[in-house]
Amino acid sequence: EVYLHHKKGHRLPVAIRVAPIMSPDGKIVGAVEVFSDNTPRVISRQTIEELQRIALLDPLTEVGNRRYAEMNLKFRLAEQDRYGWPFGILFIDIASLSDVNDRFGHEVGDDVLGEASRTLAGSLRSFDLVSRWGGEEFLAIVVNVDSGSLLAVAEKLRKMVEQSKITYDSENIGITISTGGTLALKSDSVETIVKRADELMYRSKAEGRNCTTMG
Repeated sequence: EVYLHHKKGHRLPVAIRVAPIMSPDGKIVGAVEVFSDNTPRVISRQTIEELQRIALLDPLTEVGNRRYAEMNLKFRLAEQDRYGWPFGILFIDIASLSDVNDRFGHEVGDDVLGEASRTLAGSLRSFDLVSRWGGEEFLAIVVNVDSGSLLAVAEKLRKMVEQSKITYDSENIGITISTGGTLALKSDSVETIVKRADELMYRSKAEGRNCTTMG
């Protein structure tokens, strides 16, 4: 599959099939090339890829959605069960988003979510990931960690988000997060590990927000 220049100047996807021409003694003496327009196949493949992207991407924050997070959690749990590779998760709540929505409007609230998600994604290592779990909640999967290094990652994210802000009508709107972090257990399922991290996150909210609770 290649792209060739059409005589009118645009690029055209082309499928090329090559068949050898053999002599009576079995030697290759030439070849036949068949060129065919590959546009329908390329468009079909691009459509499938776009549908897959939409299905796994949160359109507002442009990070993975809940389905994407659940798929990766299942993969990591299976990987841990098979190879013993440790990982942990961070359940993250964007603090006071409802207050921002009430005071400034949902468009500004969406800007807060977008800024927070970009900060979270940009502060993680390339092999970790963050997804939007729903509403103002995000879930980060952090691999190859123990409890101490998972806490270090959580605190890094907390501090980075705390330093971010958006400006609306000359007013700076600060952003903070409350986080619950936990390491995956061999007995865990997606539901149990998320439930544990979620409960720890609510402890952080109860203790004043802008903090991390590990368990």
